[in-house]
Amino acid sequence: MGKYLILPVLLLLEHLCGCTGNQRVARSATMQFTHSVYNTTIYENSAAKTFLESHAKMGIYIADPAWEIRYKIVAGDNENLFKAEEYLLGDFSFLRIRTKGGSTAILNREVRDHYVLTVKATERGTDLEARARVKVQVLDTNDLRPLFSPTSYSISLLENTAIRTSVAKVTATDADIGTNGEYYYSFTDWTDMFAVHPTSGVVTLTGKLDYSETKLYELEILAVDRGMKLYGSSGFSSMAKLTVRIEQANEHAPVVTAVALAPSDADRDPTYAVVMVEDNDQGQNGEIASLSVVAGDPLQQFKAVRSSPGSKAYKIKAVKDVDWDSQPFGYNLTLQAKDKGSLPRFSSAKLIHVTSPQFKMGPSKFDKTIYRVNLSEFAPLHTPVVMVTALPKHSQLKYAFKHKSEKNRFSINPDTGLITTAGPINADNAPRYEMDVMTADKKAFTKVIIDVNDVNNNAPEFKQTSYKASVDENVPVGTSVLEVKATDLDRGENGYVTYSITNVMPQPFVIEYFSGVISTSEVLDYELMPRIYNLKVRASDWGSPFRREVEASVTITLNNLNDNKPLFENIDCEVTVPRDHGVGEQITTVSAIDADELQLVHYNIKAGNELDLFELNANSGVLSLKQTLSDGEASKVSFHGLQITASDGEHETQSMVMNITVITARKPVQLKCIDTGVATMLAEKLLQGGKIHTQAEPEDNFMDIHSVNRFTPQFAESFPSAMEVREDLPIGARIVHLSATDTDSGFNGKLVYVISGGDTESRFIVDMESGWLLVNAPLDRETTDHYTLNVTVYDLGIPQKSSSRLLDVKILDANDNSPQFLQDSYSVEISENTPVGTEIIQVDSTDKDLGDNGIVKYSILGGTDHFTINEDTGLVTVKKQLDRESLPVYVLKVAARDQAVAEPQLVSTVLLKVILEDVNDNPPKFVPPKYRVRVREDLPVGAVIMWLEAHDPDVGPSSQVRYSLIDSGDGHFDVDKLSGAVRIAKTLDYEQRQVFNLTAKAKDKGKPMSLSSTCFIEVDVVDINENINRPQFRSFLDKGFIKEDVPVGTSVMKVSAQDEDEGRDGEIRYSIRDGSGLGIFTIDEETGY
Repeated sequence: MGKYLILPVLLLLEHLCGCTGNQRVARSATMQFTHSVYNTTIYENSAAKTFLESHAKMGIYIADPAWEIRYKIVAGDNENLFKAEEYLLGDFSFLRIRTKGGSTAILNREVRDHYVLTVKATERGTDLEARARVKVQVLDTNDLRPLFSPTSYSISLLENTAIRTSVAKVTATDADIGTNGEYYYSFTDWTDMFAVHPTSGVVTLTGKLDYSETKLYELEILAVDRGMKLYGSSGFSSMAKLTVRIEQANEHAPVVTAVALAPSDADRDPTYAVVMVEDNDQGQNGEIASLSVVAGDPLQQFKAVRSSPGSKAYKIKAVKDVDWDSQPFGYNLTLQAKDKGSLPRFSSAKLIHVTSPQFKMGPSKFDKTIYRVNLSEFAPLHTPVVMVTALPKHSQLKYAFKHKSEKNRFSINPDTGLITTAGPINADNAPRYEMDVMTADKKAFTKVIIDVNDVNNNAPEFKQTSYKASVDENVPVGTSVLEVKATDLDRGENGYVTYSITNVMPQPFVIEYFSGVISTSEVLDYELMPRIYNLKVRASDWGSPFRREVEASVTITLNNLNDNKPLFENIDCEVTVPRDHGVGEQITTVSAIDADELQLVHYNIKAGNELDLFELNANSGVLSLKQTLSDGEASKVSFHGLQITASDGEHETQSMVMNITVITARKPVQLKCIDTGVATMLAEKLLQGGKIHTQAEPEDNFMDIHSVNRFTPQFAESFPSAMEVREDLPIGARIVHLSATDTDSGFNGKLVYVISGGDTESRFIVDMESGWLLVNAPLDRETTDHYTLNVTVYDLGIPQKSSSRLLDVKILDANDNSPQFLQDSYSVEISENTPVGTEIIQVDSTDKDLGDNGIVKYSILGGTDHFTINEDTGLVTVKKQLDRESLPVYVLKVAARDQAVAEPQLVSTVLLKVILEDVNDNPPKFVPPKYRVRVREDLPVGAVIMWLEAHDPDVGPSSQVRYSLIDSGDGHFDVDKLSGAVRIAKTLDYEQRQVFNLTAKAKDKGKPMSLSSTCFIEVDVVDINENINRPQFRSFLDKGFIKEDVPVGTSVMKVSAQDEDEGRDGEIRYSIRDGSGLGIFTIDEETGY
């Protein structure tokens, strides 16, 4: 259309002077093509005798006028499509190649798009030859139509598919190339429901689907060659069928609501929850296929059972016996429902907690599986040991020992779980106590391990209460007599025992300090020293802070040994005996004394009794007459000298001489001896020994004041009867020193303290040794504001003594409670045009503290100036005009602050959500406000050229936009009212109209009055190339003649070409491109002269 197409024209001008032959320089006899390779083109489907076109001059210069050159294709034309011809012009033989006629096959670019021909030139007279290659490029013509693959399409759409959704794509191909291979997609019939993109083939939904109105769309889509408009032929298109089936939309997912139940113990088939499943879809999409337990039940113990066939109510039942022991707090079951839609939808996961019938509040569980504590052996009765806790707490929660034997040493508060000592603690008997504690319902268990810290609470203990032993006199010094042994059940130095003898009077014995072996410290003499020794042996440990001691009596008996000879009381005795002394009558008695007093002395006549006249009693020492002195040999002898000895069985005295003189006179026996003094000496020794035996041991009458627990501990006069304690004291804080005294010494005066009553929760504790009253657990005045503590002090004596005093403790308030809102959050819905000053909601809170600590003031913490709150009442008021489109929801943080003065004020916050309800106060707004689009003039009717986009910030019907065209460009365009798709309604023609100015309108559906806005659309129509045909000269050669010396500007000749295009596309412009006359001749570009 108006474009210039310049084609080469060969023009030969012959001068009439006839001198043309002399003007060309003679050439050599060599025959040669102007180029070794020529590039040529030809359109496919060209008619017979159509010549190849080349920008280069093809042929050979004739060096000899006699040459006759012929051309022939010798290679590259296996299909016999081409023919080479010569055309002689002056001194040049043109090579012209054309298509053959007749039945020869035509050129088809889609089959073969290029050829390489070898052309041989021969000169008939000289047999000269030359060769050249001619490359033939077959150009495309629009000879093929687009073809669909496949030719039918079928899709299914849910009726709720969003407008502007791409739903399908059709595909066609065209084997032509360039613009010849371009095509447009379009529907055969106008439809408002769908649009097909003219080049991509994507089908887009442009209307609202409704299954109840139309269930099936059968559409026909054309693929139209772009050349169709140019050629006006219907043979350049193909059609495909698109079937769209509409399915009922499964728009709504099931919604699960569940209520957990607390089943009864007596229910044999308990229902743990009741579940309702709702689905707002119609038909099968609204029916529930299943309700499943998808998580929280690894053992698959629960199932959902329909209340009745087809019902949407379900019950959660147990499939089998539920393992409550491993999950004492119950199970968190996750439920999910599925509907029966062809594309089923699932509900959101619903979490529900099911519990055992035994637990209305959920089973309690100890917060620790093992409690481990240390306890001193000195711990007195009622000493707090540890508090076990089971959660959650409820009124029926009670604690107990699993085994009753554990009550001997410890007791447990059934309400609080506080374990205290109930008896003496002895690490020697049990260095560790392991107790099983359970809740009274026997559902929760824990273990308490108490490691007893050993202290010096045991005195050494002798294996025997008394010891007895004997020792011989005269044994060497250091001789071991016996070993005493004492043991101490304490450990370490507390149980290390040493020994000592505690008699006040010196004793001839010593004891080994560590072993307890008693040995002699001097030589013992039975006759001169005490025969029995009563020793007091003391065993002491090495404990701290004081040693513990114990005593035992040891009785040692001295064994008498035969270490003395008998001694006669009288010696050298002179005895006169009448001769008529009767036989058997006593003459005298000899006496010998043995200090050992072990055995009787035996007497014997060693010599002088050869006549056997005398008889000596070996035991008594009585000397009597054995035979008469008046008869026989005896009558002849008047003197007898007897030698008498005394023996104790081991020792024998020297012989005592007893001279007996026999007289005739009848006189009594007369005796005269020398007194040795043995009796007096022995009497003195016995007297001395008697004194030793009667010496009293002073310890017998001495009372050891260190070992007797005589005094009771007494609290100091400063002991308070009442005191006040702030509830915010930290754990471990000292409250008061409760001092007591005991005038005893050692362990009898060592004191330990304990709270023996009035503190079941163990909020307080007394340091066992120092007496400091400490905070043991957090205090809370709001729970308990008063305690009466029974404080007891014990000594560590045996028997143990104690005193008790009552201490009244009042708990003072501290600002430890922040205000608490009555709701976790607040929400209110108001209209966006609510007048300023309107009260919209009241928030409320409480504070458990007293006085200023419990007074609450309210405020809104930043973020907005649209609302205000009354600081005393909590009433929230609109302060500034609202606009939902600027901010649809306000989330306010409301603070409640107490008014503490002496302490930091405490603050609590709560979220207040203010939701603004829409008012139709905004018209739709086009984005962008003005459109400009370029459209090809050959786009098919129905093609979507653009999409209008208008947004209405209102909600609901007020935000639903409908489109229309106020100015549709004389009906050339149309707009879909829902999707905003602007379509071509009439065929466009650039030559008739290049620009359309359209006016579009967007209107909402607000009530009571709808709002609208407009925008302008500028549509620029883009011209397409309709210049199909080329200019054609009538012949390959035009000849003209001119005389020399003619004036410049003389008309020589006229060349003429034809173009079948219409209008500007058919206008021809002429120009001289090449040749020997270039620069000598000119041509008028419009007329051809």
